[in-house]
Amino acid sequence: MEFLAQWLLIASVVFLASVSPGPDFVMTVRNSVMYGRKAGVFTAIGLGIAVLVHVLYCIVGIAAVISQSVLLFSILKFAGAAYLLYIGYKSLRSKGFEHDSGISEMTRSPGPPMSAIRALRSGFLTNLLNPKATMFFLALYTQVIGPDTALALQALYGASAVVIVPCWFVAVALFLTDRRLKSAFLRFSKWIDRLCGGFLVALGVRLALAKPAMP
Repeated sequence: MEFLAQWLLIASVVFLASVSPGPDFVMTVRNSVMYGRKAGVFTAIGLGIAVLVHVLYCIVGIAAVISQSVLLFSILKFAGAAYLLYIGYKSLRSKGFEHDSGISEMTRSPGPPMSAIRALRSGFLTNLLNPKATMFFLALYTQVIGPDTALALQALYGASAVVIVPCWFVAVALFLTDRRLKSAFLRFSKWIDRLCGGFLVALGVRLALAKPAMP
């Protein structure tokens, strides 16, 4: 049951963080609206590949910290909870895409075709070079990975994120290439972001108040 609870926690937070607009969301919107459905889908795949990179080095780094110092790991864990609180607070203050002139500008007219490789590369680099993505995955995985976490479970937690992120953004690409769905989706982006922010704040408080695990 503990494993199921931790897996659901990982899956829920990754999904809600994906839904909350950020650079990856903007890039998917841009490529989908300007260059079509195929470009949007390959952008989503590129984002997923970058998530794999983030997850791998975060898990390896956490394992290295644990092997050196349980105290240092505890500090990292509390820092992670604080970061989740921070991004939750930022999401609660979101005004959504309806107030973003950049989004409005780039959704006015389609552009020339974008190759699959170019779209994939744009998604990959957008996520890979985003320092907030590094902080997010580091913050998240310090909450569920401990000294006694089996390697197989670590791999499963990581694989969940690698699957969830591109699946969500593929869905976004499909939605945004339909005019009726696109307008509805962008109209409610503010409330989607605030809902995600509330969840992340609640999670950060819960983690901050939890008793630290004994070595």
